[in-house]
Amino acid sequence: MHLPTPRGPLSTLLFADLTTGGDVSPATLALADQAAGTPVPLADDDLQISLYACYELHYRGFDDVDDRWEWAPSLLALRAVLEARFEDALHEAADPWVRSFTAEGDPVDRQLAAMVAADDGPSMSEHMAKRADEAQWAEFLALRSVYHLKEADPHTWAIPRIAGRAKAALVEIQADEYGGGSYRRMHSVLFARVMRAFGLDDTHGAHVDAAPAEQLATLNAMSYLGLHRRHRGAVVGHLAALEMTSTVPSRRYASGLRRLGKGEDATLFYDEHVEADAVHEQVASVDMCGSLVADDPSLRAGVLFGAAVALELEARAGALALQEWTAGRSALRRTTPVVVRAV
Repeated sequence: MHLPTPRGPLSTLLFADLTTGGDVSPATLALADQAAGTPVPLADDDLQISLYACYELHYRGFDDVDDRWEWAPSLLALRAVLEARFEDALHEAADPWVRSFTAEGDPVDRQLAAMVAADDGPSMSEHMAKRADEAQWAEFLALRSVYHLKEADPHTWAIPRIAGRAKAALVEIQADEYGGGSYRRMHSVLFARVMRAFGLDDTHGAHVDAAPAEQLATLNAMSYLGLHRRHRGAVVGHLAALEMTSTVPSRRYASGLRRLGKGEDATLFYDEHVEADAVHEQVASVDMCGSLVADDPSLRAGVLFGAAVALELEARAGALALQEWTAGRSALRRTTPVVVRAV
């Protein structure tokens, strides 16, 4: 995977630094301060693609960037500037949810369930089940691939940061995400099969350039929460929200694929989530989050914050795509077609 295409002055200079130098230039650091002043950080392409590049160095990296950049002090300093604004924006988006669902004395699993039940925005899964055509499905998969081709990785950062029953529950969930030891059952591999059923390039990062800032923000939030130990409660809450909102949508997605005549290669990813996440809902909310908060009550607010971040950012990204399709436009950031597999 190579660095994505820059989206503004900051990412232009930053990506040049990453490929030609050994340090972030003073000019780039100055632009980071300016970029952090954006009034809409969750929708700012330049800020989100820059954060994405910083975080990807902690995953698989880039073919055109030296691995030593991962821990370069100057890059970490730049990332911290962007993260400060990003965290503020996450709180602005999520805190209203948290304030609404922190009833005194309620167990955290009930608070999470109430939060999930209140998520009543436009339904992406209903649209994909009943109305989406092949072109919209291809765009949907391209957008979702920025996370699903690395599914489970951001939340795995939490494993060494928690203990006890919560840790055991997290490992149980993650083991299923990684296929229970079977490469072919890994959820990222199953998602790649869905992409191939639509003729899409399923290589890691192939569609990052097509993802708008709002879609990148969903992945960047996971990476941010996972990489910071102080947010261990939040990354666990984030995972719980995803698990608790997966079963019904996955059933709808599978139905939509069958409506288009797609076979098991396309539907298995979603069928697997229907089965696995029906179990994971209780494991995530009670065994993982409930145990975590029982062991350390100070993490309750973080758990709810992470769950709210997941719900709010997924809703925003989905609403943007639905808005574009309703207007007869592509949901992709650029008008060029999504990348297809080389033959």
